[in-house]
Amino acid sequence: MFWQPEVKQPLSDYTISIPDSLYEKAQRVAQQTSQSVEDVIRMRLEGALDEPLFDLPVDEKAELKAMAYMSNDALFSMMREQMQPAKQERMSVLMQKNSQGTISEDEREELAALVEDGERLTLRKATAMNLLMERGYDVHLDDMKAADE
Repeated sequence: MFWQPEVKQPLSDYTISIPDSLYEKAQRVAQQTSQSVEDVIRMRLEGALDEPLFDLPVDEKAELKAMAYMSNDALFSMMREQMQPAKQERMSVLMQKNSQGTISEDEREELAALVEDGERLTLRKATAMNLLMERGYDVHLDDMKAADE
């Protein structure tokens, strides 16, 4: 990984008042993530306005939002997380049966659950990568592979 300075976008000079309690929360997050309070507030505001999480279950939204509080090391670990080999193998077997038309209804439900697990994992990995890039890290898709690959 190489440190790459953050590219600054043009800013509008607009001042808002926020409650002290909110500012204190932003200070804690800034301290935990080695960012400025201004960057934390700007990032959170941008995230709230972009809100790409509308269609996700409540627990998944909460998990993804909580990732913004994680340390860089935790995010790097999460970005490299992989589906367990046994699950990958089972999903492969079930996909083969599905393509051959020999899958049972129970197996179809199992496959759907495994695919959903894989999609959630991919979303967590992408979110971790995005947060790291927002924090100024130069990360690439190859960085998402497990450390031992």
